[in-house]
Amino acid sequence: MLVFGGTGDLALHKLLPALYHLHRDGRLAAQTRILALARQPLSRADYQSLAERRCRAQVARADFDTATWQSFAERLDYFAMDVSQSADFGRLAKRLDSHERVQVYYLATAPDLFEDIAAHLATAGLAGPLSRIVLEKPIGHSLDSAKAINAAIGAVFDESRVFRIDHYLGKETVQNLMALRFANALFEPIWRAGHIDHVQISVCETLGVENRGAYYDRSGAMRDMLQNHLLQLLCLVAMEAPVRFDAEAVRDEKLKVLQALKPIHGLDVQDTTVRGQYVAGKIGGQEVPAYYFEKNVDNDSDTETFVALHAEIDNWRWAGVPFYLRTGKRLAKKSSEIVIQFKPVPHRLFNGGEANCLLIRLQPEERISLQLMAKAPGKGMRLEPVELDLNLAQAFQQKRRWDAYERLLLDVIEGDSTLFMRRDEVEAAWSWIDPILRGWHEYYQSPRPYPAGSSGPEQAHGLLERHGRAWHE
Repeated sequence: MLVFGGTGDLALHKLLPALYHLHRDGRLAAQTRILALARQPLSRADYQSLAERRCRAQVARADFDTATWQSFAERLDYFAMDVSQSADFGRLAKRLDSHERVQVYYLATAPDLFEDIAAHLATAGLAGPLSRIVLEKPIGHSLDSAKAINAAIGAVFDESRVFRIDHYLGKETVQNLMALRFANALFEPIWRAGHIDHVQISVCETLGVENRGAYYDRSGAMRDMLQNHLLQLLCLVAMEAPVRFDAEAVRDEKLKVLQALKPIHGLDVQDTTVRGQYVAGKIGGQEVPAYYFEKNVDNDSDTETFVALHAEIDNWRWAGVPFYLRTGKRLAKKSSEIVIQFKPVPHRLFNGGEANCLLIRLQPEERISLQLMAKAPGKGMRLEPVELDLNLAQAFQQKRRWDAYERLLLDVIEGDSTLFMRRDEVEAAWSWIDPILRGWHEYYQSPRPYPAGSSGPEQAHGLLERHGRAWHE
């Protein structure tokens, strides 16, 4: 496995800890080797020391074992190179032993390097028929740029060997969403417009842009989060049951959802979308600066750090059901959750009755709970909501919780692309997002300010309030 961008945060904070755990659990073949690639002139020992420090910081104390790390480090090597230079790929080809078979290229780099890396791999004779390439999101910044990247990658690697990774799809609760829907007879009859009032999908963060200011200021919340993470979650909620559980059947159904999304364009953006940007405020009692004072961010930036929108799916199952999506930085709490709000009973017999609600929480804890109405103890029929609760951490205490990257890296190694995005999925998502971005530009929809530590712009609440609904808090 070759990891391009081997000294970056993604490689050191996510990929190497995940590979360490796979090694510890005996999931890597004995002959597996990991070669990190980056510009810094480091020796193998220097890189192993750097990797150990970062992994110790990321891995739970009980999970990190020095002897296990030492055996893992024997797999780990480093090669200094500049991926923009074709000649360095020639050096790389000579560096690799003739008997070594490179199976996975992981591009933990900026997306604008994807095309060059693929072309240089082909020129150096390193893109063999058994090799696979892993691309981190975002795949481009628009439909045209995504098509260009996909075409360049496709010229070197056929589609079956391209793994476009979205780590949200590796989360245990996301996969449990499919199990909940397709392995239980309870929900399928009511998983449709006749019984569901609306759906909310929220990915809220308390962090700012951290060290990603230069990247984030060019992308914003729409491109960084909604175009990939939130739309993938929407697909899993709304998709039909695949004819079988394999990569192509699952991705065929997700594609149908993306193609059925009702377009939002022109003046529609003013009624169905909200952009926001955080200003100074307090989070956890600590003062934090406004977005435009963050490192590597333009002082007059109009990049959105928050986006909320009202989406609809034009098909028989979901006609008329609004899907409310929101994501933002510097919000009051960190949470990722999906809320399925059912319709109320047709006739209320008792006071205090509320509509049932299914809550699927991805973080901070992984749990699924169903809110039902029950009689409170005492005289009379006073109803209160109670929860049927599945806490996944408690239900499977004997098993260590896998990180999303562990599961996805193992899938890449085994060649299972079920949890990865296909080329036409990526392009269908951009086809829906691009008109929204154009509408923001054409109608000068600048971001609405919201204080850090709040729940976002007031206008985001109006998206739901005008229809008598509210965000789940």
